Amino acid sequence: MNLYAKLLERNAACRPIKVGLIGAGKFGAMYLHQVLRTPGIHLVGIADLSPARASENLRRVGWSEERYAASSLDDALKHGTTLLTDDWQTLVACEAIDVIAECTGNPVAAVVHCLAAFAAGKPVINVTVEADAFCGPILAHKAKQAGVVYSLAYGDQPALACDLVDWARACGFPVVAAGRGHKWLPHYRESTPETVWDHWGLTADQAARGGMNPKMFNAFLDGSKPAIESAAIANATGLEAPSQGLAFPPGAVDDIPTLMRPRAEGGVLEAKGQVEVVSCLTPDGRPIANDIRKGVWVCFEGDSDYIRNCFEEYNVVTDPSGRYMCSYKKWHLIGLELGISVASVALRREPTGIAICFNADVAATAKRDLKPGDILDGEGGYTVFGKLTPAERSLAEGYLPLGLAHQVRLVRPVAKDACITWSDVAIDDTLPAVRLRREQEALYAPTFSRHA
Repeated sequence: MNLYAKLLERNAACRPIKVGLIGAGKFGAMYLHQVLRTPGIHLVGIADLSPARASENLRRVGWSEERYAASSLDDALKHGTTLLTDDWQTLVACEAIDVIAECTGNPVAAVVHCLAAFAAGKPVINVTVEADAFCGPILAHKAKQAGVVYSLAYGDQPALACDLVDWARACGFPVVAAGRGHKWLPHYRESTPETVWDHWGLTADQAARGGMNPKMFNAFLDGSKPAIESAAIANATGLEAPSQGLAFPPGAVDDIPTLMRPRAEGGVLEAKGQVEVVSCLTPDGRPIANDIRKGVWVCFEGDSDYIRNCFEEYNVVTDPSGRYMCSYKKWHLIGLELGISVASVALRREPTGIAICFNADVAATAKRDLKPGDILDGEGGYTVFGKLTPAERSLAEGYLPLGLAHQVRLVRPVAKDACITWSDVAIDDTLPAVRLRREQEALYAPTFSRHA
Protein backbone atom coordinates (compact mmCIF):
# COMPACT_ATOMS: atom_id res chain seq x y z
CA MET A 1 0.00 0.00 0.00
CA ASN A 2 2.99 2.32 0.64
CA LEU A 3 1.00 4.54 2.96
CA TYR A 4 3.69 4.41 5.63
CA ALA A 5 6.36 5.47 3.13
CA LYS A 6 4.20 8.43 2.11
CA LEU A 7 3.68 9.37 5.76
CA LEU A 8 7.44 9.33 6.28
CA GLU A 9 7.84 11.65 3.29
CA ARG A 10 5.33 14.09 4.77
CA ASN A 11 7.08 13.89 8.12
CA ALA A 12 10.49 14.56 6.57
CA ALA A 13 9.08 17.54 4.67
CA CYS A 14 7.47 18.91 7.87
CA ARG A 15 4.07 18.77 6.13
CA PRO A 16 2.04 16.49 8.38
CA ILE A 17 -1.56 15.58 7.63
CA LYS A 18 -3.64 17.81 9.88
CA VAL A 19 -6.55 16.01 11.50
CA GLY A 20 -9.60 17.16 13.42
CA LEU A 21 -11.33 14.61 15.66
CA ILE A 22 -14.95 14.95 16.80
CA GLY A 23 -15.66 12.63 19.72
CA ALA A 24 -13.06 11.19 22.09
CA GLY A 25 -14.90 8.14 23.38
CA LYS A 26 -13.80 4.50 23.07
CA PHE A 27 -13.05 4.50 19.32
CA GLY A 28 -11.56 7.97 19.37
CA ALA A 29 -9.37 7.14 22.38
CA MET A 30 -7.92 4.13 20.58
CA TYR A 31 -6.91 6.35 17.67
CA LEU A 32 -5.53 8.94 20.10
CA HIS A 33 -3.16 6.31 21.45
CA GLN A 34 -1.89 5.35 18.00
CA VAL A 35 -1.56 8.84 16.59
CA LEU A 36 1.27 9.46 19.05
CA ARG A 37 3.19 6.70 17.23
CA THR A 38 2.38 7.62 13.65
CA PRO A 39 4.74 9.86 11.67
CA GLY A 40 3.39 12.52 9.35
CA ILE A 41 0.24 13.19 11.37
CA HIS A 42 -0.67 16.23 13.45
CA LEU A 43 -3.91 15.96 15.42
CA VAL A 44 -4.70 19.66 15.53
CA GLY A 45 -7.92 19.58 17.50
CA ILE A 46 -10.28 17.33 19.45
CA ALA A 47 -13.90 18.37 19.93
CA ASP A 48 -15.99 16.63 22.55
CA LEU A 49 -19.16 17.58 24.41
CA SER A 50 -17.29 16.79 27.64
CA PRO A 51 -13.71 18.08 27.48
CA ALA A 52 -13.18 16.79 31.04
CA ARG A 53 -14.06 13.24 29.99
CA ALA A 54 -11.95 13.60 26.85
CA SER A 55 -9.03 14.82 28.97
CA GLU A 56 -9.39 11.75 31.17
CA ASN A 57 -9.29 9.50 28.09
CA LEU A 58 -6.24 11.32 26.76
CA ARG A 59 -4.34 10.76 29.99
CA ARG A 60 -5.48 7.14 30.08
CA VAL A 61 -4.02 6.43 26.62
CA GLY A 62 -0.69 8.10 27.29
CA TRP A 63 -0.98 11.80 26.44
CA SER A 64 0.79 14.33 28.61
CA GLU A 65 -1.28 17.37 29.57
CA GLU A 66 1.20 19.64 27.81
CA ARG A 67 0.47 17.95 24.51
CA TYR A 68 -3.20 18.98 24.49
CA ALA A 69 -2.82 22.32 26.24
CA ALA A 70 -3.06 24.52 23.11
CA SER A 71 -5.07 27.67 23.77
CA SER A 72 -6.42 27.86 20.20
CA LEU A 73 -6.18 26.12 16.85
CA ASP A 74 -3.63 28.71 15.73
CA ASP A 75 -1.57 27.92 18.83
CA ALA A 76 -1.84 24.18 18.08
CA LEU A 77 -0.78 24.69 14.47
CA LYS A 78 2.16 26.87 15.48
CA HIS A 79 3.57 24.54 18.15
CA GLY A 80 2.50 21.10 16.93
CA THR A 81 0.19 20.58 19.90
CA THR A 82 -3.54 19.86 20.15
CA LEU A 83 -6.55 21.94 21.15
CA LEU A 84 -9.19 20.24 23.30
CA THR A 85 -12.54 21.97 22.93
CA ASP A 86 -16.30 21.50 22.95
CA ASP A 87 -16.64 23.66 19.81
CA TRP A 88 -16.81 21.27 16.84
CA GLN A 89 -17.90 24.06 14.46
CA THR A 90 -14.59 25.90 14.85
CA LEU A 91 -12.73 22.65 14.27
CA VAL A 92 -14.62 21.92 11.05
CA ALA A 93 -14.20 25.48 9.82
CA CYS A 94 -10.42 25.55 10.35
CA GLU A 95 -8.92 25.98 6.88
CA ALA A 96 -5.64 24.27 7.79
CA ILE A 97 -7.24 20.95 8.79
CA ASP A 98 -7.02 18.32 6.04
CA VAL A 99 -9.51 15.71 7.25
CA ILE A 100 -12.25 15.32 9.85
CA ALA A 101 -12.81 12.06 11.74
CA GLU A 102 -16.38 11.83 13.08
CA CYS A 103 -16.23 9.54 16.12
CA THR A 104 -19.21 10.55 18.26
CA GLY A 105 -21.27 7.38 17.83
CA ASN A 106 -24.37 9.60 17.74
CA PRO A 107 -25.96 9.12 14.29
CA VAL A 108 -28.16 12.21 14.39
CA ALA A 109 -25.25 14.44 15.41
CA ALA A 110 -22.91 12.71 12.96
CA VAL A 111 -25.10 13.75 10.03
CA VAL A 112 -24.84 17.40 11.10
CA HIS A 113 -21.07 17.13 11.48
CA CYS A 114 -20.61 15.44 8.09
CA LEU A 115 -22.73 17.98 6.23
CA ALA A 116 -20.92 20.89 7.89
CA ALA A 117 -17.56 19.41 6.98
CA PHE A 118 -18.62 18.95 3.35
CA ALA A 119 -19.77 22.57 3.25
CA ALA A 120 -16.33 23.59 4.56
CA GLY A 121 -14.59 21.56 1.87
CA LYS A 122 -13.38 18.91 4.29
CA PRO A 123 -13.18 15.15 3.64
CA VAL A 124 -14.81 13.05 6.36
CA ILE A 125 -14.04 9.65 7.82
CA ASN A 126 -17.32 8.60 9.39
CA VAL A 127 -16.67 6.27 12.29
CA THR A 128 -20.34 6.56 13.26
CA VAL A 129 -21.47 3.71 11.03
CA GLU A 130 -24.96 3.98 12.56
CA ALA A 131 -25.39 7.12 10.45
CA ASP A 132 -23.97 5.48 7.33
CA ALA A 133 -26.48 2.63 7.69
CA PHE A 134 -29.48 4.91 7.23
CA CYS A 135 -28.10 7.68 5.03
CA GLY A 136 -24.68 6.61 3.75
CA PRO A 137 -25.74 6.71 0.09
CA ILE A 138 -26.95 10.31 0.31
CA LEU A 139 -23.89 11.33 2.36
CA ALA A 140 -21.70 9.89 -0.39
CA HIS A 141 -23.76 11.84 -2.93
CA LYS A 142 -23.42 15.09 -0.95
CA ALA A 143 -19.66 14.60 -0.59
CA LYS A 144 -19.29 14.09 -4.33
CA GLN A 145 -21.28 17.26 -4.99
CA ALA A 146 -18.94 19.13 -2.62
CA GLY A 147 -15.85 17.67 -4.27
CA VAL A 148 -14.61 15.95 -1.12
CA VAL A 149 -14.07 12.38 0.04
CA TYR A 150 -16.47 10.55 2.35
CA SER A 151 -15.28 7.29 3.85
CA LEU A 152 -16.07 4.45 6.19
CA ALA A 153 -13.51 3.95 8.94
CA TYR A 154 -10.81 1.32 8.62
CA GLY A 155 -10.65 -0.72 11.80
CA ASP A 156 -14.39 -1.12 11.91
CA GLN A 157 -15.53 -4.32 10.26
CA PRO A 158 -17.42 -2.78 7.29
CA ALA A 159 -14.31 -1.12 5.84
CA LEU A 160 -12.28 -4.28 6.41
CA ALA A 161 -14.92 -6.41 4.69
CA CYS A 162 -15.05 -3.94 1.80
CA ASP A 163 -11.28 -4.31 1.49
CA LEU A 164 -11.62 -8.09 1.19
CA VAL A 165 -14.42 -7.79 -1.38
CA ASP A 166 -12.33 -5.38 -3.41
CA TRP A 167 -9.37 -7.77 -3.21
CA ALA A 168 -11.45 -10.69 -4.46
CA ARG A 169 -12.99 -8.76 -7.33
CA ALA A 170 -9.66 -7.20 -8.34
CA CYS A 171 -8.28 -10.74 -8.52
CA GLY A 172 -11.11 -11.72 -10.86
CA PHE A 173 -13.15 -13.83 -8.42
CA PRO A 174 -16.96 -13.62 -8.33
CA VAL A 175 -17.99 -12.70 -4.79
CA VAL A 176 -20.67 -14.98 -3.37
CA ALA A 177 -21.01 -13.43 0.10
CA ALA A 178 -19.21 -11.23 2.59
CA GLY A 179 -19.64 -10.22 6.17
CA ARG A 180 -18.40 -10.41 9.69
CA GLY A 181 -18.47 -12.71 12.69
CA HIS A 182 -20.48 -12.37 15.86
CA LYS A 183 -21.38 -14.01 19.14
CA TRP A 184 -25.04 -14.78 18.61
CA LEU A 185 -27.98 -16.64 20.07
CA PRO A 186 -31.59 -15.67 19.26
CA HIS A 187 -32.45 -14.59 22.82
CA TYR A 188 -29.69 -11.96 22.70
CA ARG A 189 -32.20 -9.78 20.82
CA GLU A 190 -33.80 -9.10 24.20
CA SER A 191 -30.57 -8.08 25.93
CA THR A 192 -30.39 -4.68 27.63
CA PRO A 193 -27.51 -2.63 29.06
CA GLU A 194 -28.14 -4.41 32.37
CA THR A 195 -27.49 -7.90 30.93
CA VAL A 196 -24.85 -7.20 28.29
CA TRP A 197 -21.69 -8.08 30.22
CA ASP A 198 -22.99 -11.47 31.36
CA HIS A 199 -23.55 -12.42 27.72
CA TRP A 200 -20.47 -10.65 26.39
CA GLY A 201 -17.98 -12.52 28.52
CA LEU A 202 -16.61 -9.64 30.62
CA THR A 203 -17.11 -8.54 34.19
CA ALA A 204 -18.51 -5.09 34.91
CA ASP A 205 -15.10 -4.15 36.37
CA GLN A 206 -13.27 -5.18 33.19
CA ALA A 207 -15.73 -3.16 31.12
CA ALA A 208 -15.30 -0.10 33.34
CA ARG A 209 -11.49 -0.37 33.12
CA GLY A 210 -11.70 -0.21 29.34
CA GLY A 211 -14.15 2.69 29.34
CA MET A 212 -16.73 0.47 27.63
CA ASN A 213 -20.25 1.84 27.28
CA PRO A 214 -22.81 -0.88 28.13
CA LYS A 215 -25.43 0.52 25.73
CA MET A 216 -22.96 0.68 22.86
CA PHE A 217 -21.71 -2.86 23.45
CA ASN A 218 -25.25 -4.12 23.88
CA ALA A 219 -25.90 -2.82 20.37
CA PHE A 220 -23.42 -5.43 19.20
CA LEU A 221 -24.89 -8.20 21.30
CA ASP A 222 -28.58 -7.68 20.46
CA GLY A 223 -27.92 -7.88 16.73
CA SER A 224 -28.26 -4.17 16.01
CA LYS A 225 -24.62 -3.50 15.21
CA PRO A 226 -24.25 -6.59 13.00
CA ALA A 227 -27.30 -5.39 11.07
CA ILE A 228 -25.91 -1.84 10.87
CA GLU A 229 -22.51 -2.99 9.69
CA SER A 230 -24.01 -5.48 7.23
CA ALA A 231 -26.08 -2.66 5.73
CA ALA A 232 -22.93 -0.56 5.34
CA ILE A 233 -21.14 -3.49 3.66
CA ALA A 234 -24.04 -4.14 1.31
CA ASN A 235 -24.37 -0.52 0.28
CA ALA A 236 -20.62 -0.13 -0.22
CA THR A 237 -20.15 -3.33 -2.26
CA GLY A 238 -23.45 -3.80 -4.09
CA LEU A 239 -24.19 -7.04 -2.25
CA GLU A 240 -27.81 -7.70 -1.24
CA ALA A 241 -29.52 -8.05 2.14
CA PRO A 242 -31.28 -11.37 2.85
CA SER A 243 -35.03 -10.93 2.52
CA GLN A 244 -35.72 -12.26 6.04
CA GLY A 245 -32.79 -10.60 7.76
CA LEU A 246 -29.51 -12.05 8.94
CA ALA A 247 -29.50 -15.81 9.61
CA PHE A 248 -26.39 -15.88 11.87
CA PRO A 249 -25.40 -19.44 10.87
CA PRO A 250 -22.91 -20.97 13.35
CA GLY A 251 -19.53 -22.02 12.09
CA ALA A 252 -15.75 -21.94 12.28
CA VAL A 253 -13.52 -20.16 9.79
CA ASP A 254 -13.12 -23.29 7.71
CA ASP A 255 -16.91 -23.76 7.58
CA ILE A 256 -17.49 -20.47 5.76
CA PRO A 257 -17.09 -21.82 2.19
CA THR A 258 -19.66 -24.52 2.96
CA LEU A 259 -22.10 -22.20 4.74
CA MET A 260 -21.90 -19.38 2.23
CA ARG A 261 -23.31 -21.19 -0.76
CA PRO A 262 -26.81 -20.98 -2.22
CA ARG A 263 -29.35 -23.14 -0.43
CA ALA A 264 -29.74 -25.25 -3.54
CA GLU A 265 -26.08 -26.25 -3.09
CA GLY A 266 -26.30 -26.91 0.65
CA GLY A 267 -25.54 -23.44 2.03
CA VAL A 268 -27.60 -20.75 3.77
CA LEU A 269 -27.83 -18.11 1.04
CA GLU A 270 -31.04 -17.28 -0.80
CA ALA A 271 -28.86 -16.39 -3.76
CA LYS A 272 -25.29 -15.53 -4.60
CA GLY A 273 -24.16 -12.01 -3.78
CA GLN A 274 -25.41 -11.40 -0.22
CA VAL A 275 -24.16 -10.18 3.14
CA GLU A 276 -24.33 -12.46 6.17
CA VAL A 277 -22.96 -12.87 9.70
CA VAL A 278 -21.38 -16.06 11.10
CA SER A 279 -21.97 -16.92 14.76
CA CYS A 280 -19.24 -18.32 17.03
CA LEU A 281 -21.77 -20.30 19.11
CA THR A 282 -23.65 -23.49 18.36
CA PRO A 283 -27.45 -23.27 18.70
CA ASP A 284 -27.15 -24.70 22.24
CA GLY A 285 -24.60 -22.04 23.21
CA ARG A 286 -21.33 -23.96 22.99
CA PRO A 287 -18.28 -22.03 21.71
CA ILE A 288 -16.99 -23.01 18.28
CA ALA A 289 -13.24 -23.42 17.95
CA ASN A 290 -11.37 -21.30 15.39
CA ASP A 291 -14.24 -18.85 15.10
CA ILE A 292 -14.47 -15.56 13.19
CA ARG A 293 -16.24 -13.62 15.97
CA LYS A 294 -13.96 -10.56 15.85
CA GLY A 295 -13.17 -10.67 12.15
CA VAL A 296 -14.44 -10.35 8.60
CA TRP A 297 -14.57 -12.65 5.59
CA VAL A 298 -15.36 -12.87 1.90
CA CYS A 299 -16.53 -16.02 0.16
CA PHE A 300 -15.80 -16.27 -3.55
CA GLU A 301 -16.25 -18.74 -6.34
CA GLY A 302 -13.88 -20.74 -8.45
CA ASP A 303 -16.02 -20.50 -11.56
CA SER A 304 -13.74 -22.42 -13.90
CA ASP A 305 -12.07 -25.82 -13.89
CA TYR A 306 -8.70 -24.10 -13.91
CA ILE A 307 -9.38 -22.09 -10.73
CA ARG A 308 -10.84 -25.10 -8.93
CA ASN A 309 -7.76 -27.08 -9.88
CA CYS A 310 -5.60 -24.30 -8.41
CA PHE A 311 -7.60 -24.46 -5.18
CA GLU A 312 -6.89 -28.19 -5.03
CA GLU A 313 -3.22 -27.90 -5.96
CA TYR A 314 -2.55 -25.32 -3.26
CA ASN A 315 -4.50 -27.28 -0.63
CA VAL A 316 -6.81 -24.39 0.25
CA VAL A 317 -9.94 -24.99 2.32
CA THR A 318 -13.06 -25.09 0.16
CA ASP A 319 -16.60 -26.41 0.41
CA PRO A 320 -16.97 -30.15 -0.36
CA SER A 321 -17.47 -29.46 -4.06
CA GLY A 322 -14.19 -27.55 -4.32
CA ARG A 323 -16.02 -24.59 -5.86
CA TYR A 324 -16.18 -22.06 -3.00
CA MET A 325 -13.35 -20.59 -0.96
CA CYS A 326 -13.03 -17.78 1.55
CA SER A 327 -10.42 -15.28 2.64
CA TYR A 328 -10.65 -13.61 6.01
CA LYS A 329 -9.12 -11.31 8.56
CA LYS A 330 -9.64 -12.88 11.94
CA TRP A 331 -9.35 -9.74 14.04
CA HIS A 332 -10.29 -6.11 13.76
CA LEU A 333 -8.58 -3.58 15.98
CA ILE A 334 -11.17 -0.79 15.81
CA GLY A 335 -9.70 2.67 16.48
CA LEU A 336 -6.16 1.33 16.50
CA GLU A 337 -6.48 0.97 12.71
CA LEU A 338 -8.12 4.31 11.91
CA GLY A 339 -4.80 5.70 10.69
CA ILE A 340 -5.22 3.69 7.48
CA SER A 341 -8.30 5.73 6.61
CA VAL A 342 -6.61 9.00 7.56
CA ALA A 343 -3.65 8.26 5.31
CA SER A 344 -5.73 6.90 2.42
CA VAL A 345 -8.17 9.81 2.41
CA ALA A 346 -5.58 12.57 2.92
CA LEU A 347 -2.79 11.21 0.70
CA ARG A 348 -4.69 9.45 -2.07
CA ARG A 349 -8.21 10.89 -1.85
CA GLU A 350 -9.40 7.29 -1.69
CA PRO A 351 -12.10 6.19 0.76
CA THR A 352 -11.74 2.98 2.71
CA GLY A 353 -15.32 2.05 1.85
CA ILE A 354 -18.15 4.25 0.57
CA ALA A 355 -21.80 3.62 -0.29
CA ILE A 356 -22.32 3.09 -4.01
CA CYS A 357 -25.99 2.05 -3.82
CA PHE A 358 -28.94 1.69 -1.44
CA ASN A 359 -29.43 -2.07 -1.16
CA ALA A 360 -29.86 -2.52 2.58
CA ASP A 361 -31.50 -0.78 5.51
CA VAL A 362 -31.86 -1.40 9.24
CA ALA A 363 -35.39 -1.26 10.62
CA ALA A 364 -36.06 -0.34 14.25
CA THR A 365 -37.76 -3.42 15.71
CA ALA A 366 -39.55 -3.75 19.05
CA LYS A 367 -37.67 -5.64 21.79
CA ARG A 368 -40.89 -5.97 23.78
CA ASP A 369 -44.51 -4.96 23.42
CA LEU A 370 -44.44 -1.17 23.19
CA LYS A 371 -47.28 1.22 23.95
CA PRO A 372 -48.13 4.81 22.96
CA GLY A 373 -46.01 7.24 24.92
CA ASP A 374 -43.01 4.94 25.15
CA ILE A 375 -39.74 6.64 24.19
CA LEU A 376 -37.47 4.73 21.82
CA ASP A 377 -33.88 4.72 23.03
CA GLY A 378 -31.98 3.58 19.94
CA GLU A 379 -29.57 0.74 19.31
CA GLY A 380 -28.42 -1.20 22.35
CA GLY A 381 -31.12 0.14 24.64
CA TYR A 382 -34.26 -1.22 26.24
CA THR A 383 -36.87 -0.72 23.53
CA VAL A 384 -35.59 -1.60 20.05
CA PHE A 385 -33.07 -3.66 18.12
CA GLY A 386 -32.07 -3.41 14.47
CA LYS A 387 -33.17 -5.84 11.77
CA LEU A 388 -31.42 -5.93 8.41
CA THR A 389 -33.85 -5.64 5.51
CA PRO A 390 -33.68 -4.96 1.78
CA ALA A 391 -33.92 -1.20 1.25
CA GLU A 392 -36.70 -1.62 -1.28
CA ARG A 393 -38.89 -3.38 1.30
CA SER A 394 -38.01 -0.84 3.98
CA LEU A 395 -39.21 2.02 1.83
CA ALA A 396 -42.31 0.14 0.66
CA GLU A 397 -43.35 -0.67 4.24
CA GLY A 398 -42.32 2.69 5.68
CA TYR A 399 -39.94 1.25 8.27
CA LEU A 400 -38.33 3.67 10.71
CA PRO A 401 -34.52 3.46 10.37
CA LEU A 402 -32.84 2.37 13.58
CA GLY A 403 -30.49 5.35 13.42
CA LEU A 404 -33.45 7.70 13.88
CA ALA A 405 -35.06 5.76 16.75
CA HIS A 406 -33.41 7.96 19.39
CA GLN A 407 -35.58 9.80 21.93
CA VAL A 408 -38.62 9.35 19.67
CA ARG A 409 -42.12 8.94 21.15
CA LEU A 410 -44.45 6.19 20.02
CA VAL A 411 -47.99 7.21 19.07
CA ARG A 412 -49.27 3.70 18.36
CA PRO A 413 -48.72 0.30 20.00
CA VAL A 414 -46.13 -1.98 18.42
CA ALA A 415 -45.93 -5.70 19.18
CA LYS A 416 -42.69 -7.39 20.16
CA ASP A 417 -40.52 -8.28 17.13
CA ALA A 418 -42.56 -6.05 14.80
CA CYS A 419 -40.77 -3.42 12.72
CA ILE A 420 -41.66 0.13 13.73
CA THR A 421 -42.88 2.45 10.97
CA TRP A 422 -42.70 6.20 10.49
CA SER A 423 -46.43 6.40 11.22
CA ASP A 424 -45.93 4.72 14.61
CA VAL A 425 -43.87 7.63 15.97
CA ALA A 426 -43.90 11.38 16.42
CA ILE A 427 -40.80 12.42 14.48
CA ASP A 428 -39.19 15.84 14.35
CA ASP A 429 -39.12 16.55 10.62
CA THR A 430 -36.88 19.57 11.13
CA LEU A 431 -33.86 17.48 12.18
CA PRO A 432 -31.15 17.52 9.50
CA ALA A 433 -30.81 13.74 9.81
CA VAL A 434 -34.52 13.23 9.17
CA ARG A 435 -34.50 15.63 6.22
CA LEU A 436 -31.45 13.90 4.76
CA ARG A 437 -33.03 10.47 5.10
CA ARG A 438 -36.19 11.74 3.40
CA GLU A 439 -34.01 13.09 0.60
CA GLN A 440 -32.36 9.70 0.22
CA GLU A 441 -35.74 7.96 0.07
CA ALA A 442 -36.93 10.37 -2.61
CA LEU A 443 -33.75 9.79 -4.59
CA TYR A 444 -34.07 6.00 -4.61
CA ALA A 445 -37.85 5.48 -4.59
CA PRO A 446 -38.17 5.87 -8.40
CA THR A 447 -35.54 3.16 -8.89
CA PHE A 448 -37.40 0.80 -6.58
CA SER A 449 -40.76 1.52 -8.20
CA ARG A 450 -39.34 0.48 -11.56
CA HIS A 451 -38.49 -2.91 -10.02
CA ALA A 452 -42.08 -3.48 -8.89
